[in-house]
Amino acid sequence: MTASEIIDQMFNNDPFSKWLGIERVEEGPGFCVLKLTVREEMLNGFSIAHGGISYALADSALAFSANAHGRKCVSVETSISHVQQVMLGDVLTTSIEEISLTHKIGIYNITVRNQHDVDVAHFKGSVYRSEKEWGAN
Repeated sequence: MTASEIIDQMFNNDPFSKWLGIERVEEGPGFCVLKLTVREEMLNGFSIAHGGISYALADSALAFSANAHGRKCVSVETSISHVQQVMLGDVLTTSIEEISLTHKIGIYNITVRNQHDVDVAHFKGSVYRSEKEWGAN
């Protein structure tokens, strides 16, 4: 399966990413650019985006990027630093750097930026790479 076919299969079975309104911009083995627009129901009690929104966007980018190599992966450790407020109407986009890819582990850094190209969050994720391949029975 190609990277896009794998991500198609994942995305089509991912109601949460769809609810977020994630748009797939660019993708391939080890990288995925995703975008979303912050809606009112994504705000917290301070009228800023809930931290889970940028976290979920980055987490989806992690999953799609890692799995696009062709082996089924799951996250084993993730963390995020929120460095700028995210407001209603902001358009968030991910950029990803594959730091390390071994037989069993992949490590990724994901930056979430707003429409002004300002970093709003820095996410680090590690995935476990199983022996199971996408498209295999």
